[in-house]
Parts: sequence; C-alpha cells; structure tokens
Amino acid sequence: MNDSLQFVVGAADGHSVSQLAAMCNRHGLISGATGTGKTVTLQVLAESFSRLGVPVFAADVKGDLSGLAAAGTPNPKIASRLEQVPLDDYRQRPFPTLFWDIFGQSGQPIRATITDMGPLLLSTLLELNDTQSGVLYAGFKVADDQGLLLLDLKDLRALLSWMAENSRSLGAEYGNLSSASIGAIQRKILILEEQGAENFFGEPALALNDLMQVDFSGNGVVSILDATRLIAQAPRVYTTFLLWLLSELFEQLPEVGDADRPKLVFFFDEAHLLFDQAPKVLVDKIEQVVRLIRSKGVGVFFITQSPLDIPEDILGQLGLKIQHALRAFTPKDRKVIRAVAQTFRANPDFDAEQRVTELGIGEALVSTLDSRGAPLPVQHTLIRPPESRIGPLSDAEKAERMARSPLKGKYDTVIDRESAYEVLRQKAENKQTEQTAASTSSSPSGRSARGGQSVAEAFMKSAARAIGSQVGRQIIRGVLGSIFGGRKR
Repeated sequence: MNDSLQFVVGAADGHSVSQLAAMCNRHGLISGATGTGKTVTLQVLAESFSRLGVPVFAADVKGDLSGLAAAGTPNPKIASRLEQVPLDDYRQRPFPTLFWDIFGQSGQPIRATITDMGPLLLSTLLELNDTQSGVLYAGFKVADDQGLLLLDLKDLRALLSWMAENSRSLGAEYGNLSSASIGAIQRKILILEEQGAENFFGEPALALNDLMQVDFSGNGVVSILDATRLIAQAPRVYTTFLLWLLSELFEQLPEVGDADRPKLVFFFDEAHLLFDQAPKVLVDKIEQVVRLIRSKGVGVFFITQSPLDIPEDILGQLGLKIQHALRAFTPKDRKVIRAVAQTFRANPDFDAEQRVTELGIGEALVSTLDSRGAPLPVQHTLIRPPESRIGPLSDAEKAERMARSPLKGKYDTVIDRESAYEVLRQKAENKQTEQTAASTSSSPSGRSARGGQSVAEAFMKSAARAIGSQVGRQIIRGVLGSIFGGRKR
C-alpha cells in the first residue's frame, strides 16, 4: 500500500486536507442541505479519482455533472478559492467521460434482465406485499426448473400467465399460486411499464469493463448516468438499477487485497431514496454488499441531505465524511444537527454542532482516515475548486461527445433471442395443434368441440396486451439475486 498516494479535498487554516487513495474503498459520504455545494464536491472527488487513474461511475440527478467533459473557465470565485487552498497541480481541463441513459436518449442505453434482477429486487421494485412476493419467488423457481430465460417484461408476463393457467398442477410443488396475486403482479408490471421501465430490461447486457476504463493518458474515465428523468419518473427503477450494478460488481470482480487505490468508485446520489420504505431484508443485504464490496476494490460514496438518511450499520462503514451546512429552523432540526455532529471525531478547536450551521457554500466539515483506517479529527475545510466546468454541457456539446464515444453503437440495437415468451408460446401452439387434431377427428366441422377460443389464442391475446412494442435482452442474476436465493445461469 502506497501511503503517499492521496488527493486534496480542500484546505483548513491554509493547510491541505487530504485523503489517502488506499482508504477510499472504505467508502464515503457527502451530505448537506440543498444548495450548499454537494454536487460540486462530488465533481471535485470524481476529478480527483480520475487523475489517480481510478474509473468513476456517478448518477447525475440534476443534470450538472456533464460539465466534467469540458474545461472550466477562469472566474473571480475560483481565483479567490485558489488563494485559500494550496494546489500546485491545479489546471482547468476536461476529463474523459462516457454518458449513459436507461432511456437511451442522452447516453448509451444501459440494461439488465428480469433473471438478473432476482425476485427480491423485483418485488421491491413492484412494491409487492408478502403474499405477492412469495408468488414471484415461486415464479423464478418455476423458470429455473423449466429452463426458461426471463429477459424482459414480456417474458415475465408470459410466465405469470402460464402459471395462472396451470396453477392447479403447479400448486403441489410450488404452493398456492392464486390468480388474485398473479393478477396483482401483472397490474404492477403495467404501472412499471407506464414509467418507462421496459427500457431497462433486456439485451445486450452492460459489460462492466465498459465502466472501468482509463484513457490513453492514464486518467480514469468518468461514466455519468443521466438520472434526471429517471428520478422524476421512476425513482424505484433508479435505486433498483444502482443496487443491481453494485451486486454485479461484487459478483464479477476478483478480490484485490490492500491496493494503493480503488479499482472503481461509485457515487450514489439521492441515497435516501434507497432506504425510504425499503424492507428490512433489503436493507440488510445492502449493508452486506457495502461491507463486502470493499474487498473487490470498489468504493461507494453516498450523497444525501443528512447522514441520518443512511442506516446506522451502513453509516458506520463510511470512511471519508464530507458534511456541508445544515440549517436549524425547528427543534427537530437541532436534534438532527446534534446527532450529525456526534458522527465525527471531535476537534478541540471548535464545536462541530455549532460550526455545521455556520458553513458557507463550498465549505464543509471533513473527516478523513489515517493509514490504519482510523478517523482523524474533523476539520472545517474549504473545498478545492473543480478543474472542469461547473454546470452542464449544452445539448450540442453533449451530442458531439457522444458521437465520438468509443462505445457508439455498441448497445443501440436491441436483441430479442428465444426466452420464456417464445418457449411458452410454442408450447401453447403445440397444445393447440394436438387439440385441433383430436377435435377434427371427432367433429365433422373440424372446430373445437367446446367452440371457445384455443389455448394458443388465449395466450397470444394475453401476451399481445402485455408486450406493447418493447423487445429485450439478458444478463445473469447477480449477487442481489444469488445472495437472495437465486442462481446463476
């Protein structure tokens, strides 16, 4: 481990406040009230990791982070901050970036599969109750036993329809599969589709190596997920996607031991959405993933308004803490501030509880780790100014950079290979053929003896209503599937 490899967060009393790069897989937290500078601090950290050759993945919930791709410009505020923060290596410049978008509009499309999600994440995404979740777990087991790939939402719909039609025969092995529960799940899927979630499920799969690149100069590439529309339209899809990505990183990356820097740093903005109304079993698994993924060389940084948005067991694992200003308008606010101040190692030179309410924009209370991983006393810090642009690219600038992306076209064309929908449709057609042959031999008219619609017709009508116009792809169920009882294919 190289103790000299570090980056400057800012300055306190004219002296640099630095974090050892080797400690950054101990994770971190950026918190503070709206408008106090959290996004710029995220930008500064992303730049710092990029300079060290560490790839970064960051969710951009406000649309501001695209400015990382352009050089900053001189202005009086930056000049003033540079006089206060000693930075010998500061120069305004752009950083290598890749743009991603689940909707495929302002970045490379990015997707997972139903199988890869696993039943727990999918149950949380659909907001299912315990009974409905049990049916969904049974559905995944049925798919495993039948060798059915669940790639996109039409596959899941086809499986649920087939389970409803065969609930009596399946019940002996998989338990009660009530039509009411299956119907409720189908309705929740409709809501999910209305939010645009069908864009997320399918193939081709995201290759994790595309998030872990360095450019020809050795700078880590910053991958930016445009989450502005996603946060507003489908916040549960946003959090589920980021959890899935963390699980895939844990599942696929090898152990690295004590490295001198992370292999990837992952910024999770609006982190409170992750834990709002999340079931305890999911929070427990998040805590498990955060604790274990550090051994894979991945640092996870949460960004939220208050540290108390993060469950205590997870908060205790976060090493670098950057606390921007909090405001005390009510007695409840004052209790929160008192609790936040107690999360730091005290500094005898000032009262953290009072100081956190006095911080200006771009100032923070910062707690770093020493070479043993122990927290150092909190410091009142002026955050260093970013070298890239503060604020977003224009649409034309972003389009120009996307046109030059090394990944251009890789994920654009949707693949729809044979999966549960096609297999179950073929089964229905084969069954109908057998029934038609049998009824033809016994009925002069050649029509079904019952005269009703065939199984194949019923299946096709149900599927047509379910599919819409979307097609899809596949990945593998990751740790948030396999840890939660799934299995790899």
